Amino acid sequence: MKKLITVVAIITVSMINAQAYKGKGDIKAQVGLNIQDHGTGINVGADFGLGENMSYGFVASYLLSVQEVAGFKPDFADRADAKIRFNANLGSVFKLDKKMDIYPGLNLGTRNFGAHLGFRYFFTEGFGMYTEAGIPLAKYDSNVQGFEEYNNQFVFQIGASFNL
Repeated sequence: MKKLITVVAIITVSMINAQAYKGKGDIKAQVGLNIQDHGTGINVGADFGLGENMSYGFVASYLLSVQEVAGFKPDFADRADAKIRFNANLGSVFKLDKKMDIYPGLNLGTRNFGAHLGFRYFFTEGFGMYTEAGIPLAKYDSNVQGFEEYNNQFVFQIGASFNL
C-alpha cells in the first residue's frame, strides 16, 4: 500500500504544471520579509499580467522592527511605504523553466523613484517563493536625514508568492 501511495504521489507531482508567469491576465500575490538598514518589516504586493512579458503591480511595506533616531521612535508614516511598479517578465526570454521567472522593473513610490530585480520559483500551480532587491534611483528629497532614510535605501525581500 505504501508503494502504491508513493507511486501515485510521484505521478501527481510530476503532472503539476506550475508556471511563474503566464502572460496577459496572470495575477500574482506576494507576502514576505522586508530587510534594510535600520529595520525589518513585512511586504505585500500584487502583479497583473499585461502581455507576454509585461506586468504592472502594487507593493506596500511596513517596518515592524526599527532603530530609534536620537532617542525618538518613528511614526506610522515613517515606517510605511507604497509603490506602483512595472515589470519586464523575462523567464521565457531567457528560456528558463516555466516554474521560474526573472523580472527587472521600475517603481514609483511615496519615497522615491526606483528599480528592482526579482526572481520567482513556483513549486506547485498556486505556491512559490520569491526574492527581490530594490534601490532608489531618484529620491524626492536630496537631503535625506533621520527617519527619511527608512524605505529610501537598498532593500532586500524574500517570501511566498501565490497564483490567483
